[in-house]
Amino acid sequence: MNKFILLATLYFSAVLFACKKEEKCSAGKGGSLTISAFPQHHGRAIYNLPNYPDTIYVKYNTQESAGFSPVNYDTYFVGNSGEDHVHLEGLKCGDYYFLGAGYDSTINQRVVGGMPFSTDQKEGGIDLNIAVTE
Repeated sequence: MNKFILLATLYFSAVLFACKKEEKCSAGKGGSLTISAFPQHHGRAIYNLPNYPDTIYVKYNTQESAGFSPVNYDTYFVGNSGEDHVHLEGLKCGDYYFLGAGYDSTINQRVVGGMPFSTDQKEGGIDLNIAVTE
């Protein structure tokens, strides 16, 4: 009987440690991933202006647009004046929808555009171009 209990204990221990559940990515804040988002209008960089910085609105756990209203997004990131990108810091792996908005000084118009994005990467950096238009 003791051998049976010992074998059963060893078997269930082996199953418990062998069946390590794979962690599913769930988008959001609190991670170690930084995305550098580059808004581009017809392939040309949109630079952050002192009075009109580029802004990237972020919707978590979706590949679908939440429309053009900022209130429909989970968070947003604002670019630094003079830079051609916006740092989206502290993200986790997962599915996102990014909506970028900026001002193209060459045509004196606001430009907006969005795209779905998905990654399994949990840390480090990713460069991402976001096409924007009038």
